[in-house]
Amino acid sequence: MKKMSDLTYHYGLKMRIYPSSQQKKIIDLNGNIARTVYNKMVAIDQELHQLKQIKLPIDSILLRIKELEKRKQPSYLANHYRYLLNPLIDSQAIANAKQNYQKAWKMFRKVHRTGTPKFHKKGYRLSYQTNGHYKKDDELSVYTGNLCFLNNKHIKLPKLGRLRIAGSHRRIIDHKKDIRIGTVTVSKDSADRYFVSMQLG
Repeated sequence: MKKMSDLTYHYGLKMRIYPSSQQKKIIDLNGNIARTVYNKMVAIDQELHQLKQIKLPIDSILLRIKELEKRKQPSYLANHYRYLLNPLIDSQAIANAKQNYQKAWKMFRKVHRTGTPKFHKKGYRLSYQTNGHYKKDDELSVYTGNLCFLNNKHIKLPKLGRLRIAGSHRRIIDHKKDIRIGTVTVSKDSADRYFVSMQLG
């Protein structure tokens, strides 16, 4: 099965969603966790940069550098910050936050004008990303996989379950065959409206 990045063209699709009170809490939790993980990665790298400026082989500094470099590993990060093990947290939200941090560094090294990655401030807006996964025997469709359309008015997302949607999604899914869902961004704007943006391939 090809990766989304290997496909020649991606469709973008944005729809409004209408989560329940409980679903809103889960969205807010995952959005805040994604921001927290990104900020943890920024803080770790900033401290590593400062410590590595010290050229003296001081044992306590060397141990701290070793500890911080280990903390950047996915499994160790969750073990160190136990709140990341909350069952309502989408593991893909954490993985994508780390990936976005790495992409920010890649862009900095490529462009040298955008600045090094900075802390994300807490605000009314929030978002997090998750990904569509298919089993080997699944037919590639927007109606299969761990996140999918249930019908023309509802979708299913990890940790959130069934959500009512509104938008122009039928123009794509009714006329395009053999498309699948890749990266999905769940977001809330400053007016407390919730949206889902899908990358279709």
